[in-house]
Formats: sequence, C-alpha cells, structure tokens
Amino acid sequence: MEDIKYKIINGYKLKKKEAIEVYRSLELEELYEIANEVRQFFMGRKMDLCTIMNVKSGKCSEDCRYCAQSAHYETGIEEYSLINEEEIFRRAKENAKYKVDRFSLVTSGKGISDTDLDKLIDIYKKLNDTFPEMNLCASHGIITYEQAAKLKKAGVKTYHHNLETSKRFYQKICTTHTYKDRTNTILNATKAGLTVCSGGIIGMGETVFDRINMAYELKKLGVKSIPINVLMPVHGTPFGDSKILEPTEILRTIAIYRLILPDANIRFAGGRIAMGEQQKEALTSGLNGVMVGNYLTTTGNSIEEDLQMIKELGFTTNE
Repeated sequence: MEDIKYKIINGYKLKKKEAIEVYRSLELEELYEIANEVRQFFMGRKMDLCTIMNVKSGKCSEDCRYCAQSAHYETGIEEYSLINEEEIFRRAKENAKYKVDRFSLVTSGKGISDTDLDKLIDIYKKLNDTFPEMNLCASHGIITYEQAAKLKKAGVKTYHHNLETSKRFYQKICTTHTYKDRTNTILNATKAGLTVCSGGIIGMGETVFDRINMAYELKKLGVKSIPINVLMPVHGTPFGDSKILEPTEILRTIAIYRLILPDANIRFAGGRIAMGEQQKEALTSGLNGVMVGNYLTTTGNSIEEDLQMIKELGFTTNE
C-alpha cells in the first residue's frame, strides 16, 4: 500500500481490480490513513463547504425507491411549489455570513418547467450580484443543453446531478428514467461550461463492485466534485425498512473514492448522521468537502457544529 500511495501521488491511476482488492482486504485504519495522506497531497487542509436549499418539494413523477419526494409513495413530507424570493435570499445571507463556499437551489421533479426556470434565472442573477463571493449551484433534475446554458449565463457555476449508483444497479432503484438520461444531463451541463457535481447514495443494497464502478463512471465523465450520501431510510418508500450502513462501510467507501479520484473534491453529504460519534473519522478518511446545515428532507448538524468540528480537526475554511 505504501508503494500504491506514492504511485498515486506521482500520477498512477488505480485500476478497478486493485481498488476492489484494497477495499476488501486492507485494514480499515491503514486504508483511511493512506487515503487521508493522498487527500493532503492533492487537496491540502482546506475543507470545502456547501449547502443546499430545497425550493420546491414533493410531487415528483419519478419512482426513485429511496426518495421521500416521489409522488409514488406516501411519506408525509411537506409539499410546496417554488418558494418566494425573499426566503431564498434570507437563506443565502445566512450562508454568506458563515462564508460557505457553495450555495445550491434544489427543485423536486424529473426536470424543470420553463416557467419555474425563468423565475429561478431571475433569482440566480440577483444572487450573483448580491453575493459575488459565493459560488452558485443548481440542481433541477434532467436538463437540456439550452437550459444549462441559461443557468450558466445567469451566474450559476455548478450543476448538481447525481448518478446515484452504478449503471448496472440503476434499474434496481428507478424505472421511470434511465441511467443514460442522467449521464446526458452531465454532458449537457459540461458542454454549457458548468462545473458538474455528481455522486450517489450508498447503502441501497448495492455491492462493493457497484460503489467502485460508480467511482470509475464519474471519473470517465470528468466529474471533479463528488458528494457521497448515505441512505437514511424514509418510511413509506420501498427502502423504508433498509438497514443503515455500518460506519466501517462508509469509511471504506470514502477512502477508496479518494484513491480512485485523488484530485477530486470528495464531500460528505446527506446521511452523515449515520456515522454517529464517528463523524470526525469520516472527515479524516479522505474527504475535503462537507455539506453543512440541513439537507432536503433529512436533518444534519448545524453550521456552527460543523465549523467547530472542522476546526478541531485542523482543517481550514474561508476566513
């Protein structure tokens, strides 16, 4: 492993078979210590902070088996149409106060209507003028190149659209749109000049091979911002009775992603509470980014708690 570590630092690309063997056989502590050293070499001590705001909730036409917002399931979540501009600016101001790097607006649904997109374009322009130091991100489902270009022109820098899992396993979690629909959205955003943020959810019944395969699929697409989410089962969804992934599995996944994608922004996103008291270990297993605050329909730590934990671990954030 020491040889592999130095080879990665010097530009070696870990092969898929090697990644699977490392994931399965290496002692956990050695694995995440090496991953953390690789992170230190490529990404330094800066912890990238992002936050998301759900601005349209529920009534989604898609049947993603993990999702509380799908209209196919009775989950009891609050449903609302596009929220008002004042509330969005209030949340943006709060995040600017804490010098969060990235602020993202998220809407439920397979895609976004032209009417809602036009409203959001106007909001993005105003946000960009008011908070020029904050990178704006958008997450509005499956989009065309033309829609991506409009977002870019409005000041959005990053488009978020998860692969969710590997191509092989995807049919097990969604039947109403295809894996290719997702990869096409990533290609459309890239073509429009947007940076892409794309990762997935672990703990949905996928194999180790699926997790690792998704990492290589993201690598092939040129994605450099990768959120790792942990399934938090939602009552009423098909995955509502799933067992929450063990912290050791989460740590191994984070670490192997760092070794496969050494120079990517790998961030811990939804489901971080699955780590319990071991959240600090997650932040030192190869991550250089974290989603702060509350996320969509699951609750995370407060921003103050996250900043304190990050500082205690010796990471830096925006001053």
